[in-house]
Amino acid sequence: MQAPLLGSDISIRPWRTATLVAGLIATVEFVALVVLGAMLLAKPLSHAVLRQAEASAAAPTKKAAAKVVVKGTLAVPKHLGIAKPKLARSRTGIFILNGNGRTGAASSEAARLQHLGYPPARTGNAARHDYATTVVMYRPGMRTEGIRLARDLHVKVVGPLDGLRPAALHGAKLVVILGVG
Repeated sequence: MQAPLLGSDISIRPWRTATLVAGLIATVEFVALVVLGAMLLAKPLSHAVLRQAEASAAAPTKKAAAKVVVKGTLAVPKHLGIAKPKLARSRTGIFILNGNGRTGAASSEAARLQHLGYPPARTGNAARHDYATTVVMYRPGMRTEGIRLARDLHVKVVGPLDGLRPAALHGAKLVVILGVG
């Protein structure tokens, strides 16, 4: 009898080929899974980045930080020259728009405002439901009332009407657009 040759390629070659083919298939599957995962995560990640960018753009700069905490409420420093509001809370009409998409958010905020002394507010849905933060907007001449409302609600973003016409407010003086944060 003759002993088998140890270096024979015939008995080793099929296993090498099978191993290379299996490794190649596993590599292709891995790359496909990575691409699919990136595609699934891209949209939510881009929305999160967009919300963060909107929130940081709307936030006041550190240099212009004009708000001071006084006994749990926000106070406006005197150097800003803001006068006292002309209208009492009970005479300041508010229109609340749900900009976060949560069902009932506008009506619960209206109940909260009524508890703070404001008249019953009209509610509705904003054109978009992806506002990153809550915004208080005021009609011309109602800036001090808008600042007071923002202080009452602990809202940091206050500005004149933007994208809304005064006629669309149904007689309200101020608008609150509820955001996610």
